[in-house]
Amino acid sequence: MLVVLVTLVVLHREQEPCFVAFDLLWLNGRDQRQLPLLERKRRLRRIVPRKSSCIIYLGHMPRRGVQLFTAVVASDLEGVVCKPAASTYSLLRDGRSPWVKVKNPHYSQAEGRHDFFAQRRLPRSSRSVG
Repeated sequence: MLVVLVTLVVLHREQEPCFVAFDLLWLNGRDQRQLPLLERKRRLRRIVPRKSSCIIYLGHMPRRGVQLFTAVVASDLEGVVCKPAASTYSLLRDGRSPWVKVKNPHYSQAEGRHDFFAQRRLPRSSRSVG
């Protein structure tokens, strides 16, 4: 069984929706969350079809965050999640996520929406994100 963390994105509101695959949590019944992000992405790249009209692989984009965020705002998308390349899919010792969500302040569909990935503290006994 394969579980891929995906987000549904409608590009420019003119095309059919597509999935953007950006992280791999489980593969063939095995938990991948303790692997570094770049290793999870390497494994994800191997299983996402390169020529698919409905699934897009999103690679790591070091040092191009401003360029990416500018494109996100221009495309009226919600925002980006910044993840350290070596991060596992777990919380920091103080219970916070090592990731930062940067939201588009002009996102046209933001009103009335709840943040699915809101930053929150979890009990110390909980070590998984999500």
